[in-house]
Amino acid sequence: MVKIYVVDNGGQWTHREWRTLRDLDVETKIIPNTTPFDDIVKENVDGLILSGGAPRIGLKGNLGNCAEYLEKADFPILGICAGHQYMARFFGGEAEPSEIPEFGKIELILLKDNKFFAGVPKKSIVWESHNDEVSQVPDCFEILGESKNCKVQAMRHKNKPFFGLQFHPEVEHTEYGEQIFKNFVKICQE
Repeated sequence: MVKIYVVDNGGQWTHREWRTLRDLDVETKIIPNTTPFDDIVKENVDGLILSGGAPRIGLKGNLGNCAEYLEKADFPILGICAGHQYMARFFGGEAEPSEIPEFGKIELILLKDNKFFAGVPKKSIVWESHNDEVSQVPDCFEILGESKNCKVQAMRHKNKPFFGLQFHPEVEHTEYGEQIFKNFVKICQE
């Protein structure tokens, strides 16, 4: 059974990320972002999800040991909302206040084919809840999706199995959220 842990960065929907994984028969648990990386490695995890966080945390906050996870992990990592913003900042990109913050349903437009979005149409509805966003993608990342008001809805590292999402796939209003989680689980099994 694949094992994916959810790193709790204080987000309002961290438990939904855990529940979605559990419903997909993934061995999962929520761990504090202060968990040492070596403790995670001892658990033989196949992947991590960096949850969303309190307002502005992805913009300028410190997400516990998330830097250590991003520096040392050779397994897949998915950053959601603040986790996505933090991932961009860690690798040399930038996150800033959104010109037009997004809340509620918006249209995601996929820009590139990628196994992370297998089975997801070019345009779909996703759920947003953010005041901040990635304003500059690190050189080692490429943009996979955008929306009308946010140019970096989805990104991936060019050389590592790391992915970032501004939107919330764990929320039922995201049309293909479960499919996105299934795709991440498959990537973790490779």
